[in-house]
Amino acid sequence: MSMLTPPGMGGKYRITGNAYPRMRRPRRRRRIVVAALAAVVALGLAGWGTLQLIDVFGGGGADDRARTTAGPGCKPRKNAVTAVHVPLKPAQITVNVYNATPRAGLAKTTADELKKRGFAIGKVGNAPAAYDKKVPGAGMLLGGTASGKSAVPVLRTQLKGAAVKTDTRATADVDLIIGTAFKSLTAPKDATAALTALAKPAPAPSGKC
Repeated sequence: MSMLTPPGMGGKYRITGNAYPRMRRPRRRRRIVVAALAAVVALGLAGWGTLQLIDVFGGGGADDRARTTAGPGCKPRKNAVTAVHVPLKPAQITVNVYNATPRAGLAKTTADELKKRGFAIGKVGNAPAAYDKKVPGAGMLLGGTASGKSAVPVLRTQLKGAAVKTDTRATADVDLIIGTAFKSLTAPKDATAALTALAKPAPAPSGKC
């Protein structure tokens, strides 16, 4: 009986040969899974980088530039049109000139000068009682709400320091009421420069914050 034969088996079962079963090391599945995940992440990053390059060289960075112009937190819409307000020309503005000072003749001489500068002249005379001798500065520009955004800024280039006030009129004309501190209209050279600057405003950002 062989020494490898279990007792009580009566020699019925024998283990022969000199080969013994060997235990295999368990497969390292964790390493395989980690390697696969790393490969997927690397492919994803490569694809993302490719898209970014296409976006930059294809002009996709315009939104970022617009966002910088519009300010932090702004997200401009693509293909949005930026509205730029174009001021009226002097010939499109009718000016009523009123004298609120004790000095005679100011309304006429001022109206004549504005006419030389291209403005259309309406009424000329003494200021209404509500403003007569009650305008302490160089003057006041008085008009309706609509003219306050179009005509008034243009007329204001002709009288530096003029106050602005709106009333309920529906017409587009503007009143220039000469105040007690009035000396003269803005010098023609300075007024022309101001009109040029007004005609070329910086475009406003199209994005909404």
